[in-house]
Amino acid sequence: MKYILVTGGVISGIGKGVIASSVGTILKHCGLRVTSIKIDPYINIDAGTFSPYEHGEVFVLDDGGEVDLDLGNYERFLDVTLHRDNNITTGKIYQSVINKERRGDYLGKTVQVVPHITDAIQEWVETVAKRPVDGDQGEPEVCIIELGGTIGDIEGMPFVEAFRQFQFRVKRENICVVHVSLVPQPSSTGEHKTKPTQASVRELRGLGLTPDFIVCRSEKPIDTSVKNKISNFCHVAPEQVICLHDAQSIYEVPLMLEEQQVSHLLSDRLSLNLDTHRPKNFMKKWRHLSTKHEHLRTSVIIGLVGKYTQLEDAYASVIKALQHAALACNRKMELKCIEAEDLEEEAKESRAVKYFEAWQNVCKCNGIIVPGGFGQRGMEGKVAVCKWARINRTPMLGVCLGLQAAVIEFARHMLGWSDACSQEMEPEGTRHVVIEMPEHNPGQLGGTMRLGKRQTLFKTHNSKLYQLYGGVEFVEERHRHRYEVNPKYVSDFEAAGLKFVGQDVEGERMEMMELENHPFYVACQYHPEYLTRPLRPSPPYLGLLLAASGKIEQYLARGCRMSPSETPESSDEELPMPPHLLNTQTDKPSMSLRSSLSKELKNTVSQKTE
Repeated sequence: MKYILVTGGVISGIGKGVIASSVGTILKHCGLRVTSIKIDPYINIDAGTFSPYEHGEVFVLDDGGEVDLDLGNYERFLDVTLHRDNNITTGKIYQSVINKERRGDYLGKTVQVVPHITDAIQEWVETVAKRPVDGDQGEPEVCIIELGGTIGDIEGMPFVEAFRQFQFRVKRENICVVHVSLVPQPSSTGEHKTKPTQASVRELRGLGLTPDFIVCRSEKPIDTSVKNKISNFCHVAPEQVICLHDAQSIYEVPLMLEEQQVSHLLSDRLSLNLDTHRPKNFMKKWRHLSTKHEHLRTSVIIGLVGKYTQLEDAYASVIKALQHAALACNRKMELKCIEAEDLEEEAKESRAVKYFEAWQNVCKCNGIIVPGGFGQRGMEGKVAVCKWARINRTPMLGVCLGLQAAVIEFARHMLGWSDACSQEMEPEGTRHVVIEMPEHNPGQLGGTMRLGKRQTLFKTHNSKLYQLYGGVEFVEERHRHRYEVNPKYVSDFEAAGLKFVGQDVEGERMEMMELENHPFYVACQYHPEYLTRPLRPSPPYLGLLLAASGKIEQYLARGCRMSPSETPESSDEELPMPPHLLNTQTDKPSMSLRSSLSKELKNTVSQKTE
């Protein structure tokens, strides 16, 4: 087993996750089996109870693990399925050591950070690194480990010490250290400054770890003189100083690394015995993605209506899923993040400017997505935008809470149940169309939701989602929710035209919803964004982008092909082909919404007043 430890210096949030993922992508294209581990030094057991403003979104794995969003990067780049143990936290390590101490495993010895905590870290890494992650039973050959935070952080010290010992445990020739550091360029001088990187490397070396490669992150390209200066002061060869400036897309990062011979350098350092000659089509699909992203010109505007819109990382997987779908549709996505609270009637009185700006942005959108979330804040705004999308025939996708908002809106305005609500938002309400799941334990928040991969059965073939998923009888998607649609009202909804086309295996939980006679009004209780891949976009997200681009009718009529000439023989073998479907359905033409903005705003206000 070969290990690559990725550390960070100067500042956090410098892109260690993308760099670690990109290194793994290169090695995987070289034919190696790659796995990855993310270390987070916080004391939380997992990321499940975090506010999205703390560390961005909570990413959910197949086994129900609630983990750091960087594991989403690993899965998307490497196309692997990771496990909850691939995310190590201080809380997990200390919990395992304390449990052993309580059982008497240490035979009365004084339990200390060294050696007990550091030994636990090393044993955890060695065990997890051997777990297959790519669908077969082959043991990974390379494990990429990202150490979260910044070198020098007090909470990360036990992990740094553990890896200082680990390099002797696995032998120095089997582990290398990649240190990612910021090289700032102050506007006052206009030149890149290397002192922060020098200080960071000096501190890392003082803790017993010597970097084999230094990845210099900068806003603009770094010239050779700066690179040589870093080489001279940080005790690495010039070719081991890798320069990464800001790129147009993350798809360029693996290509930028490989242009600087990263695979050859790693092969020499770790004795990977990789072929020195790369085939002509090496990393062809990544070059295709990067070129395609750079040259897209036709735009599609998607409105993301949520409650954490100030931080883009709060919806990291949602945004990635939209981008993957936009690339598949040959569209450049323009994302408008709209605060759900600003769409509510209360905002019209207290902050009228934001209210009208928010609705103005809604009117400009070709499609709407209402993502998941928790809590009452912004809920009425999500319900309002669901009404807008339904009445104006704007393509909409609801995810998790988005499905619940769509159900509440339909109950209020199509079934006439003005008191329809969610038990989460109004526990004392009189008509709960969304209820708490029986297994939810309200006294404990961590890990008590319906989590992980679950099976959803299609109840009808007369469904856009059924076609988008390829005419299969069931799908397996990842869940993260505590509330569900009240089954006793399902017949009322379906009689009025709101169809629940997918349910769980017991037939008790409503998983997929579609509105009849609408271009694309779809919602799902699961989170399809967790399984999106750059070359295999999530079907619900692909449907939204197709509908927003005016392509979905033709796409479904052609058997899920972008063009009539697209065949398995003529397509690029590295690009995935959407499956041919058993059943096709042509939607009715969507209604044009290109009327004047002032008229749209006026209609919006009058509809909300009604």
